[in-house]
Amino acid sequence: MAKAIIITGGNVGDVKDTLRRAQQEINKNLGIILRCSHSYESKAWGFTSSDNFYNQAIILDTDFSPEELLEKVMEIEQKLGRDRQEEARIKAQTGEPFAPRAIDIDILFYDDEVIDTPTLKIPHPLIQDRDFVLRPLNEIAPDKIHPTLRKTIHTLFEEMMEKES
Repeated sequence: MAKAIIITGGNVGDVKDTLRRAQQEINKNLGIILRCSHSYESKAWGFTSSDNFYNQAIILDTDFSPEELLEKVMEIEQKLGRDRQEEARIKAQTGEPFAPRAIDIDILFYDDEVIDTPTLKIPHPLIQDRDFVLRPLNEIAPDKIHPTLRKTIHTLFEEMMEKES
């Protein structure tokens, strides 16, 4: 079994209910949830939206390979209402790199593996820049060492907070 850390989030619809349903789907289809952070509210990152996001970090044991895990994650997103075609339409219309969404699930870590393929990058390349990722991660895995940056999540969180102040 591998330990994966993922982040769930969204800003469209009843996001708290969607995150709860995502937890259920993850536990049912991906593996056993070991730890789950509180839900954190934040402003949209990387694009303009009047609706705030809610995000939650989850640690799970999984038997799936990283690629299989990604496939399963995308199936859960679709089941919970993610519409990538609509997101693409909105991004084309606004020229922004991101769009509002009902659910987004990203794989942040998979054990201590480093994966860089056209479809999968682990650890997620923007962890250290995103408060909405580091805050819930710091709650459930402060001592996790980022395999390429060689710093703990807590240290990355503190460094980000210093930059923002």
